[in-house]
Amino acid sequence: MTANGKSGPLNIGFIGAGFMAHFHLRALLGVRNVIVAGVFSVTAEHREAFARQANAEGLGPCVAYPDLQSMLRSGTIDAVWIASPNFTRLAAMREIHAARKAGVTTVFAVACEKPLARTLGEAREMLRLAEDAGLLHGYLENQLFSTAVQRGRDIVWRRAVPNCGRPYLARATEEHSGPHEPWFWDGERQGGGVLSDMMCHSVEAARFLLTRPGDARNSLRLVSASATVSTLKWSRPVYAAALRERTGGEIDYLTRPAEDFARGLLTLRDPDGNEAVIEATTSWAYVGPGLRITLELLGPEYAMEFNSLSTGLKVFLSRAVTGSAGEDLVEKQNAEQGLMPVLDDEAGIYGYTLENRHFVEAFRAGRQPDETFEDGVGVVEMLMALYRSAELGCTIALPDPELESYVPPVARPRAA
Repeated sequence: MTANGKSGPLNIGFIGAGFMAHFHLRALLGVRNVIVAGVFSVTAEHREAFARQANAEGLGPCVAYPDLQSMLRSGTIDAVWIASPNFTRLAAMREIHAARKAGVTTVFAVACEKPLARTLGEAREMLRLAEDAGLLHGYLENQLFSTAVQRGRDIVWRRAVPNCGRPYLARATEEHSGPHEPWFWDGERQGGGVLSDMMCHSVEAARFLLTRPGDARNSLRLVSASATVSTLKWSRPVYAAALRERTGGEIDYLTRPAEDFARGLLTLRDPDGNEAVIEATTSWAYVGPGLRITLELLGPEYAMEFNSLSTGLKVFLSRAVTGSAGEDLVEKQNAEQGLMPVLDDEAGIYGYTLENRHFVEAFRAGRQPDETFEDGVGVVEMLMALYRSAELGCTIALPDPELESYVPPVARPRAA
C-alpha cells in the first residue's frame, strides 16, 4: 500500500445496479488491476443480478450488499463508484463521509456519475464532503475519454494550435428518443429535463476540447450563458399517454412536463483573454437509429468533427427479418429493420473503457484523476446558468450569486 493508494488491484464497490452501472461493468472488462468487489442497490433483484454478472465475467468476487453501510464497513472496498439515481447521490456521499470520518471503512476514493448533483448547492456539498473526508474524488464524464475525442484533441492541440492559435468554438449535440427509467423524466427527482440529463455531457466535452492539455478546466473563465428550452414531443397528448402507460402512470407530461429539447450558448475567456464559445443542443425528441452524439471543434485554420452514428460497421436487415425490440445494435435503438449503424464497442466508443482505466490507475497511484468533483461543480454551475437564462428569457452574466441557491422550475417541489 502507498499513501492513499494501493499497489495491488483496486477493489470497487458500486452504489446502483442499473443501466449506467452495467455500462461500467462492460467497460471494466478492458481494465487491468481492478476487482468489482461489491454492489449495493435498493432493489434486491438488481443488485443480485449485477453481482452474478460481475462474477460470471471474472471481475469478482462480487458481493451484493443489502445496505450501503454493510458494503462500506466490509473491509473489502477501496473505492466507490456512485451510479445511483441523481436524487440519491448526496445522501450516499454523506454516508461515505460519515464512515470515513468514523474510521470504519477502508474506502479512500470515490467517483460519481454525471451530473454530480441536481443543483449548485448540492454539488458544492458533494465536493465539501469528499475533501473533508480526505477522499480522492473523480467526476465520471465518459465523453472526455472517448477515443475519438482523445485522439482528435491531441492532434488539434499538437499540430494546429501552435501554428495558428487556440480553438474558439466547440459544438456538442446529444440526442435520443427518451430515457429508460421513470425517474429520469421527473424534474424533481432528476433535477430537470433533457438539459440536466444530457447537456452535462455536452458542455463538459466541449470545455475539454477548448482547454489546453495540462491546464485545469477552470482555466477557461465562464462569462455568460444563454439558453432556450421546450417540450416539443412528449407533451403532445398521444405521446404523453404513451409515456404515462410506459411508466405505470408515474409520469404525466400533460400536467407536469420537463423539457425534451434544450439549446445553450456559453461564452468563456481563455487565459490569453480571447473569447471562446460552447454551443450545445440536447433532445429527447430525436427518432433516428439510436443515440446520436456529435462534436465539433473549430479554430482559425482547422476543424475537428465526430458523429457516433457514422460507424464503420452497418448491417442491413430486410422486412423479411423480424425480431423483438432491443438495443443490441446501438443504445436507444429505434428500429430492427433497414440499414442500421452498429457500434461494435459501445463502452469504448462512448469513453467508458478509457475513463475507468484512467480512474482505476489514478486511485491506485494515490492521486486525483484528470476529472474531479471540482470539475463536476463547474458543470452544474454551467447548467444552472443555462436554466436561469431560459427561465428569465435573457443572457446571464457570470459569476452570478443567484445560482448558489437556484433550482430550475421543473425541479422545484410540487405545491402541497
